[in-house]
Amino acid sequence: MIESKEVYVLDINTEYLGIPTSTLMENAGRGVAEFIKKQYPSKDKILFLCGTGNNGGDGFVAARYLLDKFKVTVFLLGDTHSIKSSIARRNYYKLDGKRISLYKKDSLDKIDDLIRENDLIVDALLGVGVKGSLREPYDSLVSKINKSGKPIVSIDIPTGFGTQTSVKPDYTVTFHDVKEGMNTKNSGIIEIVDIGIPREASEYIGPGDLIVYYPKPFIRSHKGENGRLLVIGGGPYSGAPALSALAALRTGIDLVYVASPRRVSSIIASYSPNIIVKPLISEEKITYDDIEAIKNYIKLADAVVIGPGAGGADETLEVLTDVIKYIVDIDKPLVIDADAIKAISRDPSIIKNSKTVVTPHAGEFLQLTGIKLPDNEEKRRYKVSQWASKLGISIYLKGYIDILSNGSITKYNKIHNVAMTVGGTGDVLAGIIGALLSKNLKPIYAMRVAAFLNGEAGNNVFQRKSYGLLATDIIDEIPAVLKKYL
Repeated sequence: MIESKEVYVLDINTEYLGIPTSTLMENAGRGVAEFIKKQYPSKDKILFLCGTGNNGGDGFVAARYLLDKFKVTVFLLGDTHSIKSSIARRNYYKLDGKRISLYKKDSLDKIDDLIRENDLIVDALLGVGVKGSLREPYDSLVSKINKSGKPIVSIDIPTGFGTQTSVKPDYTVTFHDVKEGMNTKNSGIIEIVDIGIPREASEYIGPGDLIVYYPKPFIRSHKGENGRLLVIGGGPYSGAPALSALAALRTGIDLVYVASPRRVSSIIASYSPNIIVKPLISEEKITYDDIEAIKNYIKLADAVVIGPGAGGADETLEVLTDVIKYIVDIDKPLVIDADAIKAISRDPSIIKNSKTVVTPHAGEFLQLTGIKLPDNEEKRRYKVSQWASKLGISIYLKGYIDILSNGSITKYNKIHNVAMTVGGTGDVLAGIIGALLSKNLKPIYAMRVAAFLNGEAGNNVFQRKSYGLLATDIIDEIPAVLKKYL
């Protein structure tokens, strides 16, 4: 079963893999036609009711494939200029001049006669993504379809699915997988048609994950409403928290705070005036003296990244553990990275059933769970998914092929390159995930968007700088990726 947004992700990622949407539409329409030929061989006249989107485009293709055996009528609820995609428009024009009756919206007064005259109605009016109530003339047309007494076949989903008024078909020919919420009561008998979406498009991260799930700012929003992130780290190292902070800013949030020991706070501030540094009481490392200040800074943020550059001193790890417990208790989204993974490894139950993303590599996963991951990717996938489910969190396992899971959704990611083993790239990834969490994206989607954004930026840089790629280069490239795809 697949959510409506995931349909768009699949389409985009499939095209990214070299299979154009036009091929998917052709396969979809042909699949519908083959089903109708098999299920309704005795019907003579078929009426296609088509909308102006790609659902209508699927209908145009199906109508073309049925011309050899049936008398086909296509009613477009719009005009040719209102067809939204060039692919659907081309398929409409392929019908012109053929042995077919074509009607447009200006002939709406003929719709009652057309419904009465035909033996079978094919619903290709609206696809996935419809929200709220149906507007006219869709609402009235759906009522006419349902009252017709004629057999009805819906393409992909019934028009109005999820609204108060929807087509009640005898069959729904859906593509790739059943859409979320579909059942025999609201969709009739469901027939699944394989339209050629490759396995990789559904299992691996691609540009669709970024395009569909990236949370764009609201037009009327003001400073602070598009994400405020706190990075807790530094002490032995100053660069790591700065990299996370700068990556978060380049991802498109409003404010980033860094809470770090006093000695390195001025160094972190010197990296960029865009970082708001909050010096702690301690000089060299995070200590118990800093807990109250850190809790106050947490209140400033929508999400937290904890761990970059903090070091592995016993007292620091104990403090990070206490702070993590506090963040989980107040139900704030959290990224646990680097040294903070050591802290929770002592008792992973402290993050159980929380809005937490943990970003281990294989060694840190062993430290966290006691499980040595196998080399086989499917077995690794199972273990990561199993532990994400067991802890009730999201895990981003970094590796040759990344594995991202919240226990119910699991994805692979191979969009990166060998030069991205350079120091600091993990801090960049943590900052991107944290930024997306601060923009109110759910952890699994934040990881998916971050995987593509980080990897694509890294790959772009690799084309120019080869093995001389630096973590800061990836940060600088993030806006170019956002501009290209959004």
